[in-house]
Amino acid sequence: MDAYALLFASTLSAGTVLALASLGLLINEKVGIVNLGAEGMMLCAALAGFATVVATGSTGLGFAAGMAAGAVLAGIFGVLVIWLNTNQYATGLALSLFGAGFSAFAGLNFVQAKMPTLPKYSIPGLSDIPLIGPALFNHHPLVYLAVVLALGLMWWLDHSRAGLVLRAVGESPDSAHALGYPVRRIRLLAVMAGGALCGLAGAYISTVYTPLWVEGMVAGRGWIALALTTFATWRPVRVLLGAYLFGGVTMLQFHLQASGVQVASQLLSMLPYVATIVVLVLISRNPTWIRANMPASLGKPFYPGN
Repeated sequence: MDAYALLFASTLSAGTVLALASLGLLINEKVGIVNLGAEGMMLCAALAGFATVVATGSTGLGFAAGMAAGAVLAGIFGVLVIWLNTNQYATGLALSLFGAGFSAFAGLNFVQAKMPTLPKYSIPGLSDIPLIGPALFNHHPLVYLAVVLALGLMWWLDHSRAGLVLRAVGESPDSAHALGYPVRRIRLLAVMAGGALCGLAGAYISTVYTPLWVEGMVAGRGWIALALTTFATWRPVRVLLGAYLFGGVTMLQFHLQASGVQVASQLLSMLPYVATIVVLVLISRNPTWIRANMPASLGKPFYPGN
């Protein structure tokens, strides 16, 4: 039974990475912007977070550095696609490629670097409960923050004035502009907020999840996060549940290997990506359902005055 508790705990940790990045991308897409550069932003943020923790010994500063890196890159992307009306998909792919190349080059000096020993986190009393304690109450605070963030974002989008304005910008930017809302500014702020969350996810990978720096260590999680927003039909709580589902598939490969299952490790490593493809194929079978849930202006440029 301890093995199952360990699998559940690792699922929560792996799912947190996807949840943070997906929630950031969800904010982007709620205002009509598709950012395919999540992978590159997460890689640069992972390097920024790791380098900061190595230099300062503070994970808090490492998370802040990762969020800053993600926000800056997202801001550059936002200026290009919102003000200069470049193609969102091509610009996002360029950002992803840039982030992969830049992080590989800038991170050469950190490949052998070691982080200071981080404290172990647990909730006193609850962490001692058999099975449930190790599975639920021995996690880094960001694991619990991801849950709070998803619930808070759900409420904010549905019940706050600012959230309704953000959704209006994504559903009908022309109408929002006619009512006097600064559509481009709102979109840029949303893109930068989403980039900051992608940066937080990247910093979490390199400082908590696997505390080291290796080229390409995000390993496709940015692309999975993009698929997850569609899988969850742009609903924050569904994003959270989907992140744990994909996190469980990711960790299942290690659980099966430890259990002595005679399957090639290469096939097991394919599981998260195969699951992503299968989910996208199943969702794509009903395009009407997708169109009914997606923001109306998703991926479309905005021209004030049209």
